Amino acid sequence: MPPTINGYYTITFKCFILNYYARALLGKVDLSVEIASIKMRNPLILASGILGTTGALLKRVAMSGAGAVTTKSVSKKPRMGFQNPTVIKLEYGIINAIGLSNPGIQEFKDEIKIAKEGGVPVIVSVFGEELNEFAEVAYQAEEAGADAIELNLSCPHGPNIQYGQNPELTYKVVSIVKSTVKIPVFAKLTPEVTNIVEIGLMAEKAGADAITAINTLRSVIIDIKTAKPILSNIYGGLSGQAIKPIAIRCVYQLYDSLCIPIIGVGGIMNYEDAIEFMMAGANAVQIGSAIAFKGLEVFKEIEEGIVKFLREYGYKSIKDIVGLAHKR
Repeated sequence: MPPTINGYYTITFKCFILNYYARALLGKVDLSVEIASIKMRNPLILASGILGTTGALLKRVAMSGAGAVTTKSVSKKPRMGFQNPTVIKLEYGIINAIGLSNPGIQEFKDEIKIAKEGGVPVIVSVFGEELNEFAEVAYQAEEAGADAIELNLSCPHGPNIQYGQNPELTYKVVSIVKSTVKIPVFAKLTPEVTNIVEIGLMAEKAGADAITAINTLRSVIIDIKTAKPILSNIYGGLSGQAIKPIAIRCVYQLYDSLCIPIIGVGGIMNYEDAIEFMMAGANAVQIGSAIAFKGLEVFKEIEEGIVKFLREYGYKSIKDIVGLAHKR
């Protein structure tokens, strides 16, 4: 007997459901990544120095779609930073010379605890003027609930750029922090060296769990009407689109020589930029200057773009494209 009308609709509905889930499974991609023991829902991390001054802001970034957040760099004691003007927005990026201003780790502990409420890993950026300060700040950050430490070895307008430009000093900082904390330690490198791979290898040898590349580049901008540098500190750190090709080059070089994961950062404005970093060898990427130009919506925008790209080209996960540009 032919199916009844009700039976026909029941069968049709079941076929629709099965086809829907079949299409969903075929188009499903895995955006999750793991760096050391840090598990993230997607590879997009808030870069240090952008909206990382308070726990409430970090929590807001997490709710906007970031897979993890990185705090503003924090030191042992409070630091005032430089007088205004400290930030210049350009068509191709941002130059800042804030001077690593922060309230000190004791005061910042409460902000770390609030940031944890965002439900994503909290990476605390630390720096010091002496070796022991790096370790002390990292230890207190761990006590406050940090999931990982990012060592700011190379701020171009701070007191610590020498640590990221000298292989031996890089080794000493990473080594002392690794011997002090149990959580993963990431070393943030500067491109302003003769051989960034040499610095990366020393960080890896000292026990770094990952490399963040790159930090901002030391820059100067002059007001031609007054014939004077605009920034009060004269020198500032250039970030944004202008440094992306340099950052890509550094990630590409590091991937060829290192065994530990790489977090790429520098000028990521859209999903194409993020994918380019991953194909160069980055396991995850940090978003910074793009927020100043596009707002917090940039996290969802980039995430959706990555998903669409992976589906279109038949990739199943982020892992499928990491280092792809090296596989000739």
